[in-house]
Amino acid sequence: MDDLSPLESAILKHITQNPFAGQQELADQMSIARSTVAAHIVTLTRKGYILGRGYVLPAAKRVVCLGGAVFDRKFRASQPLVRATSNPATGFHSYGGVARNVLENLALLGHDTSFLSVVGDDQTGHNLLGHLRERGVDVSQVALSPTRATAEYCAILSPEGDLDLGIAAMDIFEELTPDRLDRARSHLTSATLLFSDCNPPMETISQLIERSRGARYTLAIDPVSTHKARRLPADLTGVGLLFMNVDEASAYLSSSFSADAEGAAQAARALRTRGVGGAVVSTGTEGLVVADDQGVTHVPAIPSHPVEVTGAGDAMIAGTLHATLSGQPLAEAALTGALLAALTVETATTVRADLSAAFLDRQRHRLPQGRALPPSSSSSLEPGVSA
Repeated sequence: MDDLSPLESAILKHITQNPFAGQQELADQMSIARSTVAAHIVTLTRKGYILGRGYVLPAAKRVVCLGGAVFDRKFRASQPLVRATSNPATGFHSYGGVARNVLENLALLGHDTSFLSVVGDDQTGHNLLGHLRERGVDVSQVALSPTRATAEYCAILSPEGDLDLGIAAMDIFEELTPDRLDRARSHLTSATLLFSDCNPPMETISQLIERSRGARYTLAIDPVSTHKARRLPADLTGVGLLFMNVDEASAYLSSSFSADAEGAAQAARALRTRGVGGAVVSTGTEGLVVADDQGVTHVPAIPSHPVEVTGAGDAMIAGTLHATLSGQPLAEAALTGALLAALTVETATTVRADLSAAFLDRQRHRLPQGRALPPSSSSSLEPGVSA
């Protein structure tokens, strides 16, 4: 490419990384005029580096995840924790963030994935993006913040692996403004499934839901926490799938649901009245309750031998989304999610490193009551205990 000027080379690099980018988006990223971009694209076309303008059709099934990308630090206590003093522990770190975790699971399961987020222009952020690229994820829509560090989360775990205390530094996600949705419009509108957590600001989440009404994609949302659940608007019309635990549902609905299957069923029904297409409410050890047009169904938890529970909920979401993308009904798909959650807690990592669609399929024998996962297409499933 000796015949290219430095600016032509820079524009070609941006186009290579993001073939969907419009001229204004390229101009904004490079801090140059749109007319300058247009002129150089003409030159690159004439020189044969760009094959000309044409219509690019979206992939048959493409998933976009929007939200948190985090560096996780985890410390597991060697003995029962004592407050206000030093506690011996073993430490390890990994990449996290609800949207990022769901994304990586889906990428390992073989889906065409794209990420919309923001990380710091620091070594942690660059390493995080490199890890996702190795998984085959399109990270062209991840912004680099020049002023804020990559988000971090520190988890203090009990000797049994349960979360005792979590500390989160997430202010960087305030940069996920509605303007970011505008700049990524082609990525969002061409998706089959759009998953978002509630790390973006309230106005971004509201606009995301509004824009999803009548869109070609299905919007799925997880609130992340009881605090961030309150970022959701009262009208959830446009949300195809909503994932919550009982505490998050109680916070969002200003109610108090019991932490059992009956309480989850009440919460799921209430969420449906807000306009949600399908609600999946988790109760921890008692499993999930699913509410959609087919009714309310209890999906039991899959027995497991937990090593570390962080990432279980994100794995459940990814497994459920994976199954819905293959056409399975929501209650059946949630059983797939419950299985992936059980498989994930049996490893020390937030996302199971050896995960694949074939691996998940080989674990079907662990489903309760002799149920089996269909290898690819939808099949009937006897409902669990109806609530």
